[in-house]
Amino acid sequence: MSVEIRGAVASDAALIVKFVADLAAYEKLSHEAKASEADIVRDLFGADPKVFCEIAEVDGSPVGFALWFYTYSTFQGRYGIWLEDLYVDPAARGQGIGEALLQHLARRCVAEGLGRFEWWVLDWNTPSIEFYKSKGAELQDEWTKCRVDGAALLELGRA
Repeated sequence: MSVEIRGAVASDAALIVKFVADLAAYEKLSHEAKASEADIVRDLFGADPKVFCEIAEVDGSPVGFALWFYTYSTFQGRYGIWLEDLYVDPAARGQGIGEALLQHLARRCVAEGLGRFEWWVLDWNTPSIEFYKSKGAELQDEWTKCRVDGAALLELGRA
């Protein structure tokens, strides 16, 4: 088995949407997965992309992905990478594909002199938590995520 990690291309949009839908189903969040192929093409492959994607393939077949973007730490005075989504097809799990995706992005951080590599994990997702801990991730339970969207975002953004 040979795992290859490659940058996604516009023709991967349907695959990326499928992986997002599969991840959302696993996380019991299908009701929140609304991105379309057009959204993916616009945001990942348009003139000025702000988000990026890596595709994991085994023997030429796509089996997972990592979708990420750059962040900035004012404390460190350095950029970092935020891993928005990491997904490996259930049939391909346990073969080092998730680790290969994490290593690929960690190498990018090192090569670019970035200060952090961060992501969220759902608190009930014990297998992923244990996997991430085994790769050196530290859980930061002291932080509480905040979100404003929908009507509340419209109200907050009202000028």
